[in-house]
Amino acid sequence: MTAATMAPRSTTVRRRRMSAALVPFGLLAMLAGCAVQDATDAATSASSSAEVVTVSDAWVKAGDAGMTGLFVVLGNGGDAEATVVSATTDAASATELHETVADASGTMTMREVSGGFTIAANGQRVLEPGGDHLMLMGLTGPLSPGEEISVELRFSDGSMLEFSAPVKDFAGANENYEGEAEHSGGH
Repeated sequence: MTAATMAPRSTTVRRRRMSAALVPFGLLAMLAGCAVQDATDAATSASSSAEVVTVSDAWVKAGDAGMTGLFVVLGNGGDAEATVVSATTDAASATELHETVADASGTMTMREVSGGFTIAANGQRVLEPGGDHLMLMGLTGPLSPGEEISVELRFSDGSMLEFSAPVKDFAGANENYEGEAEHSGGH
C-alpha cells in the first residue's frame, strides 16, 4: 500500500473510533436532559395547594355578635385536587367549614363538614349563602359593612393561604344551625 491509499483508511478508522467514543457522551447528555425535565415536571406537580388555589369574590356577612358566614370562590389552577381543612381569623374565636343540608323535616340546617372542602384539579369550589361556607363563631367584635377581615385557609398538605374579605350587609342565609343551643346568634 502506498501512503496515499493508507491515509483515507486511517482517517476512517479514527472517525469510527471517535464516533464510538462520543456515543456514551451523547447518551449521557440525553439522559441528563430527561432528568432535568422530570425534575421540572415533579416540581410543577409538587406545588403546594396555597400556590395554586386562587380566591375571588370573598365577603363576610355583617353581624354584631355570635356567628356569621363567610363566602368565597376558590379556584384550583393545579393538576391535583386541593382540600381546605380549616380556616382562622382574628374576627372570631372559632371558624368552621360548614355545609347546608335539608334535615328530616325538610328544614335547611347548617352543620360542620368533616374532611374539608375539596377543590377539583383545574376546577373551583363556590362557598355561598345557602350552601357550603365558612362559619365564623364567637365573633370577637361587631363586623360592620365596609370593614375588612383577614382569613387564613389551611390545606391538607399543610400549606396556608391568607386573603381579605370585605364585610357586607346581607339579609339571607338564615338557616338553622345543628348546634344552635351551643352557640348564640344567627348566620
